[in-house]
Amino acid sequence: MSENVSARAKTAWPVIVVSALSLSIGWGIRGNFGHEHGAMIPGALAAMAAVLAIGRDDWHRRIAFFGVFGAIGWAFGGSMSYGHVLAYTHSGDPPNILYGFGCLYLIGFLWGALGGAGTALPAYLNRERLTGLLPPIVWFFAVLAIHDLTYEPLNAWLALQRGLPLPGGAQFRQEEPLYWYDSDWTTALIGVLVPLTYRLVRRRADEGTSLMLHLAVGWWVGFLIFPVLLHWRMTPPRGDNWAGCVGLVGGALVYCHRTGLTGVSLATLVSGFVGGVGFSLATALQILWLRTGWSTNWHSVLEQTYGFVNGIGIGLAMILAARHAPRVSDDPPVRRWADWFAPAATLLLVTYLNARKNPEEWIKAGTFAPTLYWFQTITWFNIGFAAIALAVVYVLVRHLRRPTPLIPSSWLGKGLALYVALLAAVVAMNFERAMVGFAEQRLITEGVILLNACLVTVLLVTWAGSWRAQPAADGGDLRRWRRRTIALGIPGALVCCLICLGLTLAAFGTRPPDFRSPQMRFGPRATATDELPKPGVPHP
Repeated sequence: MSENVSARAKTAWPVIVVSALSLSIGWGIRGNFGHEHGAMIPGALAAMAAVLAIGRDDWHRRIAFFGVFGAIGWAFGGSMSYGHVLAYTHSGDPPNILYGFGCLYLIGFLWGALGGAGTALPAYLNRERLTGLLPPIVWFFAVLAIHDLTYEPLNAWLALQRGLPLPGGAQFRQEEPLYWYDSDWTTALIGVLVPLTYRLVRRRADEGTSLMLHLAVGWWVGFLIFPVLLHWRMTPPRGDNWAGCVGLVGGALVYCHRTGLTGVSLATLVSGFVGGVGFSLATALQILWLRTGWSTNWHSVLEQTYGFVNGIGIGLAMILAARHAPRVSDDPPVRRWADWFAPAATLLLVTYLNARKNPEEWIKAGTFAPTLYWFQTITWFNIGFAAIALAVVYVLVRHLRRPTPLIPSSWLGKGLALYVALLAAVVAMNFERAMVGFAEQRLITEGVILLNACLVTVLLVTWAGSWRAQPAADGGDLRRWRRRTIALGIPGALVCCLICLGLTLAAFGTRPPDFRSPQMRFGPRATATDELPKPGVPHP
């Protein structure tokens, strides 16, 4: 059936539609869970949706890998703080408004660029190179889990040694021993140490550790140059992970140049420039909607709009990849374990890292007791999720040895099943979080997310494999596309920010919108500062 549909397809717009809807759904959900883990949801959904709509059976075989690397790519941007940046656009002061939109464009570019790089990676690597990325990544996440468990105790121990207030009792984050511009520098340090240790133990370099070192060293270069040496802080006292992400994108582009992955660097730039437009323009549109005076969850409108535009970027990047990426093969199937690990990570890890935050909300709302029988509620949650994980992993491992009727026989069918399973899981997980405090304003979030989830499911079933492009390995053409992207993207960024400034001033003039507390980065009324306030002086 997919062959007939593909033969009738004339344009690539179905790829863009399903990618945009998927990232919009995921970004609306991410708004409830936040940070790096939340950003994995839209990353996995959009990557798989784009691949499912493209008629390339070599990519369908890798649908779970697209989900994994799409999730990881988008997760990086979740470290950036943008709350005060949004408040700059609500300041009523034109220079600060323009600065806010410029920062939003940069954040959107960085987030989209890293997401596009992760999404496109499986389209260009052979089986050996692709699966070779997984072992060091697994080690990195294992060490990161230990870091997350020990970070607060270590911070508290250091505070005691130095006679400082304990982290929980510190009035300001700047007082914490491990504070360094409120950045994820300890995670970036792990990003350097893990691949170096991995290389030392194995006594050889490999693809995975090379990629990790390019990214981690790039993070440190960006962070040390901007906030540390030049003292360029985007939104003090909030974190400066944006500078590290500048380095991440730079490291990714250097890696692509050194390894001949021109297509991945093109996807990085395409999705980055579209992402910059998405974040700044979605904020301007939200401000226009505020002019109506309607009362609803306008922040979710911003998030879902931003996600939709970001999804357009992913769709465009994957369309270009489908036209130019050479055919990839998974024969021989080296590292056979990766074929069950990738779908398990996509379905289980992405959902668990976010769903585990729900019990705390249930306890706060009084719908769950902190302790049930002998264990805390979160312990029961972990036990239940562990049972689900064991069952899923068992089915996947058994299917590799002896195919089970539960899993479709075609790779396109397997991809659709994985996508719908993840979509259903995250939509249900999101509603579980919100229902304990549900109000009519939540309809613009959970209600729209549910409708869009139903719509994209129908569209993907209808359009699965519907657009086919003839693969062609033409590096020169890709380089021309890359030059054109840069030539259009840089002036387009300036035009976009000026348009957003004009829309904001047209809607409210120099009067701050009555929505969020306005902030100013500079000027006589500047509220942004990285200095600790004097006693009795409020801190922004």
